[in-house]
Amino acid sequence: FKSIVQVETLGELGVFFTLFLVGLEFSPERLRKVWKISLQGPCYMTVLMIAFGLLWGHLLQIRPTQSVFISTCLSLSSTPLVSRFLAGSVRGDKEGKYDFKYRLLSVLLGMLVMQDVQLGLFIAVMPTLIQAGVSTYSSIFKEILRILILIGQILFSLAAVFLLCLVIKTYLIGPYYRKLHAESKGNKEILILGITAFIFLMLTITELLDVSMELGCFLAGALISSQGHMVTEEIMACIEPIRDFLAIIFFASIGLHVFPTFVIYELTVLLFLTLSVVIMKFVLAVLVLSLILPKTSQYIKWIVSAGLAQVSEFSFVLGSRARRAGIISREVYLLILSVTTLSLLLAPALWRAAIMKCVPRPERRSST
Repeated sequence: FKSIVQVETLGELGVFFTLFLVGLEFSPERLRKVWKISLQGPCYMTVLMIAFGLLWGHLLQIRPTQSVFISTCLSLSSTPLVSRFLAGSVRGDKEGKYDFKYRLLSVLLGMLVMQDVQLGLFIAVMPTLIQAGVSTYSSIFKEILRILILIGQILFSLAAVFLLCLVIKTYLIGPYYRKLHAESKGNKEILILGITAFIFLMLTITELLDVSMELGCFLAGALISSQGHMVTEEIMACIEPIRDFLAIIFFASIGLHVFPTFVIYELTVLLFLTLSVVIMKFVLAVLVLSLILPKTSQYIKWIVSAGLAQVSEFSFVLGSRARRAGIISREVYLLILSVTTLSLLLAPALWRAAIMKCVPRPERRSST
């Protein structure tokens, strides 16, 4: 290895396989039942985070574009990390039952998928945000119009992706898997290669349509899961060891972004900022979920909020782009990296505490 990019590239494969396996355990019918919560929750949280960011930015005399960028970065949560938490949480349950774990999986994963869509949207409008930072007030209308056009394009791309998924599920995925299963008897490598090829096909399609590649991996798993429980178990047994190895590289690549000397010198400030961000995200998530969750599902809001309380590792990518574009300074960039990493380190403890306190007694042992 001669550069961090090489490690990050291998780590991205871990993200792809993690989201594929989560999609494999997640049927489209579950997402359909919680689509309103999945759509409303992340949007409300992002708006509230941006509002708080603009307020603090005004008090600290930070430029509005910089405040919006930082708030948006902090509003995102780590899909790979939470997916890893959820990876074993539905084992041992009978298919089709909507018990505690299935409700938790549906709501939390639905909100994370929508956040990935928001991430794609933010990356798309980022050049316009950069231009807005150096534009005069006379061009504000043009910038707003450009953002609305980009939003329309992304919504059109999402519609195209889901329409294509419907066609694949109806006509292609069944014959493809049956052929793959027949050819792979006694040779699991063929099955692994065939499934991997399908994952890369889906992530390529979503990337070409300007939607996040992570969503493509998730949809690949959801499409395969439509073939039945036995298919899901067979593929999971083959893919899990590969996912575990590549996921280790992914989480190691996160540590490569940390500057130890900066963390040591600014440890007090970083701990205060990290705890403030985690607590604020947790409280906002609880408030939003209290409003949008039905009364029968209110008991899962604490665990879902714990899963959303950390900051997404994609803030590394967004921060790097913003640093090169001059939206944020080097010091702010280092703060974002450090706060993100510390929040990811706190996430397992917060998740375990929420599980221990909030999971019903009969379910607690299998969830932890």
